[in-house]
Amino acid sequence: MASAEDEEGGKKGNTEEMQQPLLQPKETVVNIDNSGGGGGHPWMVYLSTLVAVCGSYEFGTCVGYSSPTQSAITAELGLSTAEYSLFGSILTFGAMIGAITSGPIADLIGRKGAMRLYATFCVAGWLAIYFAKNALTLDIGRLAGGYGMGAFSYVVPVYIAEIAPVNLRGALTTLNQVMICMGVSVGFVSGLVLSWRVLALTGMIPCAILLLGLFLIPESPRWLAKQQMQKEFEVALQKLRGKDANIIKEAAEIQNYIEELDKLPKVNLIHLFQGRYLRFVTIGVGLMIFQQFGGINGICFYASNIFETAGFPPSVGTIIYAFLQVLITTIGATLIDKTGRKPLLLVSAAGLVLGCVLAAFAFYLKDHHIDKAAAFFAVAGILVYISSFSAGMGAIPWVIMSEIFPINVKGVAGSLATLVNWFGAWAISYTFNFLMQWSSYGTFILYATVNALAIIFVIKVVPETKGRTLEQIQAAIGA
Repeated sequence: MASAEDEEGGKKGNTEEMQQPLLQPKETVVNIDNSGGGGGHPWMVYLSTLVAVCGSYEFGTCVGYSSPTQSAITAELGLSTAEYSLFGSILTFGAMIGAITSGPIADLIGRKGAMRLYATFCVAGWLAIYFAKNALTLDIGRLAGGYGMGAFSYVVPVYIAEIAPVNLRGALTTLNQVMICMGVSVGFVSGLVLSWRVLALTGMIPCAILLLGLFLIPESPRWLAKQQMQKEFEVALQKLRGKDANIIKEAAEIQNYIEELDKLPKVNLIHLFQGRYLRFVTIGVGLMIFQQFGGINGICFYASNIFETAGFPPSVGTIIYAFLQVLITTIGATLIDKTGRKPLLLVSAAGLVLGCVLAAFAFYLKDHHIDKAAAFFAVAGILVYISSFSAGMGAIPWVIMSEIFPINVKGVAGSLATLVNWFGAWAISYTFNFLMQWSSYGTFILYATVNALAIIFVIKVVPETKGRTLEQIQAAIGA
């Protein structure tokens, strides 16, 4: 859906020219900066974010566990290739289940309650893996961990977006992706020196920190307001903005918007594809489709094989890959609230096209036995690809997903977007080897085409959300 009908003027709406919010408070949110301006300092926002992204780090440890432990687990438990493949892939199926249930559960018991529940699933999963004596126990543990991981992928960015002031929201939400990358990288390196059972125990560390930290941080004020918990809402917002901050205007804006949403009928999955909500779904789900079907998980899961096939030392390539992923994602987090979401997405998607074209050219040369040049272009293509993905397309779809959905549909719509993301991750990782057998360079041309379409989608459909409250963003998109 490239544009929406403007109900006021009967003309096509341009998502770049954001309309004024449906509700017009006298002023917007208290503007708090890092120096403590605006009457308070957001130290509680920072603490709350650091606690929440322990869930993101846990996500990364789950993803990064299977690669360095494959040979040890297979040898000790006598697993067949098929049994270990099931162990590796069942994580994604657990994540899909987590995605489906994450939104409704987070709406029912709150963002903190949901994170507490998902951390418990991850702990149970790691314990099952640690004590495993057979493939079944391994799979049960991996499924439980996958469930928690998939649910974390929704609730962490949503919680951060709902607690952060406007001028910090993008950077803090992007920390979700930074910590995922760090969890993957640390897990991969730790697996080189720790046994697979001990590595499973280390996976519980971020869960323990999260469970303890949740006692120190407030619940999402927007969720509390939605539950009509007025006193708790005001206390939580005051904690997040600082004891000397004036929260009256921000509190009024949040409450007024939620009151308007409460007047609307209850929404189910079918309603998301009708009327006013279709545009929200198009943006949120569309970004998730382009994020995954641009090839990231095929390239991520098989990076070592790609380097090896192209004739480049896979160990060296993988280390460079992991380093760039963390570095560029961190840099992107510092830029997102300065440059905006759309410019980073456009640069990122353009870089993904270039990376895919370089990789395609490398495999074309390889097919024609020009091996030295093929190795150079393969490495260049993969590193350009992962750098570009980390700069925007990796983190920003999650940021925008956490910003655009109104709170009355956030649970069901966020679950749908997260489910689509995990289904895409599974589909690309499953089909990658088949596509490479069909045509190695054709595979990357296919991914380049998807990423080129993503550029058009971002230009035509995706709004700029920088510098606006969640209520302003949602009212403008739904206008």
